[in-house]
Amino acid sequence: MKFLKVMLAIACLSALPHVYAADADAVATVNGKPIKKTWVEFILRDAEARTGQKANDGMKAAVVNELVGSELAYQEAQKAGIDKLPDFIASEELARRKLLVNAFLADFIKKNPVTDAEKKEGYEQYKKELGDKEYNARHILVKTEAEAKAIIADLKKGTDFAKIAKEKSQDPGSKDKGGDLGWFSPAGMVRPFAEALVGLKKGETTPDPVQSQFGWHVIKLVDTRALQAPPYEKVQEGIERTLQQRKLEKYMLGLKDKAKIDVTGVEKK
Repeated sequence: MKFLKVMLAIACLSALPHVYAADADAVATVNGKPIKKTWVEFILRDAEARTGQKANDGMKAAVVNELVGSELAYQEAQKAGIDKLPDFIASEELARRKLLVNAFLADFIKKNPVTDAEKKEGYEQYKKELGDKEYNARHILVKTEAEAKAIIADLKKGTDFAKIAKEKSQDPGSKDKGGDLGWFSPAGMVRPFAEALVGLKKGETTPDPVQSQFGWHVIKLVDTRALQAPPYEKVQEGIERTLQQRKLEKYMLGLKDKAKIDVTGVEKK
């Protein structure tokens, strides 16, 4: 797997236009064309960063060998005129753009790290959103409000909730379990569902259908229990990734707001 990542780095490097250097920078030549020392060094550095494995002479020899093979194929592709094909040119342009954008994003993250204070604040917000209770509930999901109202009327007559869920619910994840959703935090549910759920007492069913983007829900609260948030050490990496993504999104939205963007090649619907 580690060696495969080295080969992938070679493939990415091969996507860039070849600009041949002087022979002084070559570790090999193929039909008089040099394999650049800087290419080999870049691939080995990249492999070390990805795998944590220190490059050795064997890895260097393998990289050079692969680059020789890719150079042979590169030269044949040029002879065949593949580098002049419209699809190749578009692919090459997009590959360069992607490399540059990825390098820019990596540089942004490096220059705008999430601080310890931001992570601690993010953890407190996470605990607040998670709440101090988790819920065990069942639900029946149907397509229309009329169906949901009819189900609520049947439940009031004493019909078993699980039985109706198995017969009528449109939720494939809970239907066969009688609508059982197990234990969960309301923070993980869509807002209308969560708001209706926390307003119920143990054993109660929503008196009216609850609409979400998925359809109409009939919800029954089975039980609640205290919820202990996971310790900071276990979630700090995830919190850091989330906060870093938010920083990046905010920056990109700022660029978009300041830019003049005219979309003329896409038909509006």
